[in-house]
Amino acid sequence: MSDQIYHLENRQIFSLTGPDRLNFLQGLITNDIARIRNGGALYAALLTPQGKYLFDFFLYTAGDTLYLDCEKNRATELYRKLMMYRLRSDVEITDDADRLMVISSSRPLEDALSCHQDPRLPELGYRAITGELPEGCVSPGKEEYDHQRLGLGIAEGVDDFIVDKSLALEGNMEELNGVDFNKGCYVGQEITARTKHRGKIRRRFVPVKIEGSLPAPDSPITDDNDREIGQLRSGRDGMAIAYVKLENIEFGRSYSCGTSKVIPWKPDWMKVEEHV
Repeated sequence: MSDQIYHLENRQIFSLTGPDRLNFLQGLITNDIARIRNGGALYAALLTPQGKYLFDFFLYTAGDTLYLDCEKNRATELYRKLMMYRLRSDVEITDDADRLMVISSSRPLEDALSCHQDPRLPELGYRAITGELPEGCVSPGKEEYDHQRLGLGIAEGVDDFIVDKSLALEGNMEELNGVDFNKGCYVGQEITARTKHRGKIRRRFVPVKIEGSLPAPDSPITDDNDREIGQLRSGRDGMAIAYVKLENIEFGRSYSCGTSKVIPWKPDWMKVEEHV
């Protein structure tokens, strides 16, 4: 099987430097920055104080620099939010959009500035930061990457999450190693912990197979009684992510979405009780 190397043109890099760079993020994000204090990759989110989704992103350490890999079309919003929280922290946040790019690869890239296994699932391969495109890289490569991501049933970014509405646990961030329940306080921690311990996650982002043409994002999904049970989010090549009420679906059953049918399925990594 040939290497799969994709330039993720929809991603942007910020560099965080300064002695407070790790502690600054530790009080903000859903994951424990200590996990990568000495190197590695971390998946995490920044939430509202009410525990609602704002941004998800990846963090990588390399020497005295912490790299933040985020959605390009929301990078300005994220920068403003980080600057709002920075206060007196001794940290500099630099926009490296013109200098660095994000690569998804099926193998490690030796010449990358940073390259680590995707912290969500090993099947997603490696994420790398480079200053130039590697040999054999598909650019732009988001479509090919999305095909892989959707095939594994993974929600990502605002193509799937709904800003100021979705909860981190609804986006399966616990199963995908994006939330740490043993770290100290962070923004939205109380609601996230309460949701976890009550065990009541009524909605989830679940993968669906599409029979027919791909409906538009936010198209309602209905059951045989024409009752809305969720909405479609991102999709491609007969695969999509849906935001559904768990109590109203059965995995493997067919539902309507416009003129097409959608069939929810449960990946091996997803921990969710089926409501039958």
